[in-house]
Amino acid sequence: MLIAFLMTMTGRGGGNFYVLALVLSGISMNFSASTGQFVLMCSSLMATILFSKQKMNHWKLTILLGILIFVSALAGGYFGQYFNEKALKVIFAVFMFLAALFMLRKPKQKLKNNHKWVITLTSNGNAYQVNLLVTIPIVLLTGFISGMVGVSGGSFLVPLMLLTMNVPMHVAVGTSTTLVTISATAGFFGHLGAGLFDFSVAIPLALGGAIGAFAGAKMALKSKPKNLKYLFAGTQLIAAVIMIANAL
Repeated sequence: MLIAFLMTMTGRGGGNFYVLALVLSGISMNFSASTGQFVLMCSSLMATILFSKQKMNHWKLTILLGILIFVSALAGGYFGQYFNEKALKVIFAVFMFLAALFMLRKPKQKLKNNHKWVITLTSNGNAYQVNLLVTIPIVLLTGFISGMVGVSGGSFLVPLMLLTMNVPMHVAVGTSTTLVTISATAGFFGHLGAGLFDFSVAIPLALGGAIGAFAGAKMALKSKPKNLKYLFAGTQLIAAVIMIANAL
């Protein structure tokens, strides 16, 4: 519940910390990844409903990124079984650390929309520019690693929207939460197809995650964007350090 509360506030859902908690409790990495995806799917769906009611979501951007991340997360969830546990832990840690560093950077200037690879998307009265040459490969890689390791795609999606599209923090959180739901669902079914899942462990954790996500979404609506940004970066660094120590 605590993990869901804190991670929902930053648009990540909490899959990274679910996996971390399960691994440290002695569960294998592959089963931790599948369980983390299920809990993440349930908790992020709860938050998505609340954020959507407050229009903290850019639907056209969600559709574009969602299609890419669904396919790649499904593949990552299935092929994760072919990687050894130590390799998965190292990938997990590197993924978290880079996301934290990117989050602390300042956003770039708005892109010129006369470039053939730059498109403009409008939703809820807001318009954002998307560089497809940058966005597509990052989202595909994010979805694959998210599905494979069991982390939330928001770890890179939030920095991507802030740094390359100048999306406001609250909108990035809402949009990312919806995308995390898509990524977690695809990753979960990928793991389920590989036979790596235990309902007796996942169901009670998912219930706690949904409750925590509800409270976290409510708190995010009242929080300042700057505070959400620092919370995002700080928790990412903590997760990376702990997982590296566990892997070594």
